[in-house]
Amino acid sequence: MNPALGETAATFRADLENVELDAMARAVEGAARGRMRDLIAGIQVYRAHPFRRTLPDPPEVWSEGSSRLLDYGGPEGRGMPLLIVPSLINRAYILDLTERTSLLRWLGAEGFRPFLVDWGRPGPEERCFALTDYIAGRLERALDWVLATAVRPPLVVGYCMGGLLALALALRRQSDLAGLALLATPWDFHAGQVAQGRFVAASLTSFSPLLEALGELPVDAIQGLFAALDPQLVIRKFLAFSRLDPGGAKAAAFVALEDWLNDGVPLAAPVARECLAGWYGENTTAQGRWRVAGRAVAPGALDLPTLCLIPGQDRIVPPGSAAALAAAIPGAESLTPAAGHIGMVASARAPKQVWRPLAHWLAARQPG
Repeated sequence: MNPALGETAATFRADLENVELDAMARAVEGAARGRMRDLIAGIQVYRAHPFRRTLPDPPEVWSEGSSRLLDYGGPEGRGMPLLIVPSLINRAYILDLTERTSLLRWLGAEGFRPFLVDWGRPGPEERCFALTDYIAGRLERALDWVLATAVRPPLVVGYCMGGLLALALALRRQSDLAGLALLATPWDFHAGQVAQGRFVAASLTSFSPLLEALGELPVDAIQGLFAALDPQLVIRKFLAFSRLDPGGAKAAAFVALEDWLNDGVPLAAPVARECLAGWYGENTTAQGRWRVAGRAVAPGALDLPTLCLIPGQDRIVPPGSAAALAAAIPGAESLTPAAGHIGMVASARAPKQVWRPLAHWLAARQPG
């Protein structure tokens, strides 16, 4: 099937000629049983682990429907304002996971004033929302609040899907912003993964009855899509977890992240259709056909200082997809840390690899 593996296959075939098949079958069965035993043990230890996220939310300063704005700037609140835009799919607190792993609290301690957009779970109103309603509606009104409160125009920082929302906002409100930072933000959804994009888009047919009945794409369906992109991931990570000291810091960090992954939110039906069929299926972003409030989202028209952080080990947003956006924005700077999609914001190496370079770039955008 893969000509590049021809020599390896030939060697393997020759080795098999000297193998006693019954013994091999017993060895394979034993290895499989051992892996299954370790997998189950890892899952059981995870479920029984005492860690619970107890971080209190910072002050809520604005809200509308299920969405709210949280102020991470501390009591003084005089630093450079940052409007932080996360994905609509996962909970926003991945950026504030634990006391030791919180990009937002770290930025606040560095003298910035981060405002986090927490989208929340879609309610009856949001189930009718398209991306235009979130961007030209909720996000712009959150920006208006920041502009009315802060002493200077904010920088917008978008993560993953939130980066696309932040880009669209920046194009609509360039004169109100000081710059744009995009973390692991996709653009070319077919870059090196055409088959994957078609698979995700094709799933829309199966999900259509759910979208019609519920007005949203349920969390389990979203989880299934992500699991299908790497079917062995769950097995690998729980096998690794089973080998950790349950009382150690690494185990607690694993549980914190896994709890967040399992604490997803559904996606409003119009947004799900726009993302699955449009972004993944038709690649409307890179094709110049994604529109917000009737206007094409054209990164070539952006005239703001822009930084693109492209994690080099990202499996959710392949580097080629994010690099295409950096190339499309005039004058954009880019950095490629050796990190994964989630690891870039919530790992032990994130402060050195991502947080510090991001803060350095943001600080350089502050007026003298």
